[in-house]
Amino acid sequence: MKRSGDSEREKRRKRRKLLQELGDQKIPFLGPTDHGFQELWDTSYSGLALRRSSSLPSELHGKVQAAFLTLRRRGCLLRDLVRIRDRDVFTAVSRLLLGEPGHTYRYLDTRLFAIPWHSEDTDVKGQNCCDLDLRVACKALWELNTFFCTDVNQLKEGEKLTQFPKLGETKQSDTESKDSEDSKNSDGEDSVSKNSEEGDTESKHSEEWDVESKHSEEGGCGSKQEWESGSKHSSEEGESSQSTLTEANVAASEGNREGKHSTQREPQAEHVAPGSLERPVDHLKHSLSDYHIEDTKTLSSEQVSTKPSPLQVCTAPTKFNVTLLNYMDPAAVSQLKEEPYYGMGKMAVGWHHDENLICHSPVAVYSYSCCDAADEKAEGGSGEKTCWRIGLKVAWDIHTPGLMLPLESGDCYYMRENLNTTHQHCVLAGDAARFSSTHRVAECSSGTLTYIQSRCQDALSNLHVDPETGSHSLLALRPSMLQHCEEIHNEVEFEWLRQYWFQGQRYTRFCSWWTGPMEQLEKDWKLMETMTMLFLATVEEEGQAEEGRREMAEILLAALTERQQQRQTWRDRCHSSLAQTLPPEEAPVDRPFWGVDDPSMPLPFDLADIISKVESLLWRWGCEEWLKGGWMETTSFSERPVEDS
Repeated sequence: MKRSGDSEREKRRKRRKLLQELGDQKIPFLGPTDHGFQELWDTSYSGLALRRSSSLPSELHGKVQAAFLTLRRRGCLLRDLVRIRDRDVFTAVSRLLLGEPGHTYRYLDTRLFAIPWHSEDTDVKGQNCCDLDLRVACKALWELNTFFCTDVNQLKEGEKLTQFPKLGETKQSDTESKDSEDSKNSDGEDSVSKNSEEGDTESKHSEEWDVESKHSEEGGCGSKQEWESGSKHSSEEGESSQSTLTEANVAASEGNREGKHSTQREPQAEHVAPGSLERPVDHLKHSLSDYHIEDTKTLSSEQVSTKPSPLQVCTAPTKFNVTLLNYMDPAAVSQLKEEPYYGMGKMAVGWHHDENLICHSPVAVYSYSCCDAADEKAEGGSGEKTCWRIGLKVAWDIHTPGLMLPLESGDCYYMRENLNTTHQHCVLAGDAARFSSTHRVAECSSGTLTYIQSRCQDALSNLHVDPETGSHSLLALRPSMLQHCEEIHNEVEFEWLRQYWFQGQRYTRFCSWWTGPMEQLEKDWKLMETMTMLFLATVEEEGQAEEGRREMAEILLAALTERQQQRQTWRDRCHSSLAQTLPPEEAPVDRPFWGVDDPSMPLPFDLADIISKVESLLWRWGCEEWLKGGWMETTSFSERPVEDS
């Protein structure tokens, strides 16, 4: 559900107030070297499970990490031009959606179209939509997905995988503990550049963090922005931790950083130990509660816009249907924001819940940090790097300390049970460039190709085509049928066709899977334009009952007005200054678009004249009704018999 402007302003005001009340004080958080860390994990963060890199098959590591590098080298990981509070901004994170064929993920007014992860021999099935390198890369991530599905399902209620090893258990655990000491950085899934079309940036306290997109769709949004998958969904998710990021900075983030994982060092920032606050923070409890933002999915109709009804709940076995791949190089991003409540360090993604997910479904994340040999040599061979970290907190509970967990390259973590609902997490940036693969059970009730194809068939079932002449006619003229068809008409155009073409040629460059289906959707949409023309003709036809025509005219006026407004918005976005900075193969395409004299189109692109005509009809009928009502009232009064006195 979209939040109103007033609601957003109020939340930003509360965020600023909260930070002012906190002042320089920080809420406590615990890392692996702090006393009570394991107990805190067991009691307050039991839904979090960590699987160390060493516990995964080495062959799987090799395939997955090679897949990341292949996809980036081939230009498959791209920044999204998303919509935040009526402004276009670039994401600082480059990403790609993989998943079940025909699935999509929506966040921040952006629908991502999944590249199928080639789980079977596609040559045999005649679905060879990618070249060999990409098929191998996609299949590697499908194998990771299969591993996660099995691994999560093996967990019993309340059971953890490998928690952070206790100090002194092994040489590895000593290293891990050191890496995590006083750390302040974590997992960077989705972050969004704060650059608007005008290049505006917002001050640190103008909109602080919370939330991500809707159950989604992963990723982070520009600082202070909410994320949606997806998210509806997606999300996904979280707010960007960038305080200032120029277009050049964002572009630079795509620089080459591929290579081996380097040795990690302890972060420099200090965290506040429990009990070290100089003043109690209990009085902030009410503020935090008021400030808590309920997750409402970018899943909405807007995209993540509408939550599924009835609510879907995940049941075993878990089957992750999409993964959102993310890539970020902190060295190419300037001024990452500091985590404001705990002092955990620089944030790549702000506090959020992952959105656009089936209720209580788990999330699995694979983290791969890398840097090339040239970088290590340039740094004098020290090899010391701050590792990435994930921060967790109980949502708006200032009494329970936060939890900070360092991640080594190849580590995986699961958020299980209801952890994603009751807690929030953030990603704290390390020094090295990082890939992540975030596997989810996305809520796709209105986000699959099968879904939208069935919607098209539903609408077109009201259109009859004469087999001899090829002429079209409507089977039913009921107002309810008109409204149903026009809703589908708008959904196909603005949730699918324009979303797809706004992302330019990015899909067709390396995968042809969506090409055929989108061509068919466009043909179906064109037939819906014909249906709208026929409905308009019915409204104008004098022989029809006026009452039915008037109701239909009101429905058409609402649908056409929305269509006109959305077309203008999409045209503006396609021709914005930010869009023009993209290379031709990535630049938005204003499609469908046609000229005034295009004989193949039943209606004009610009609907202003048609809207005016429908408004005139409604106005005329209103005047006639008023005059008729006034005449009847006058007649009734004048013809009233006069009683004898």
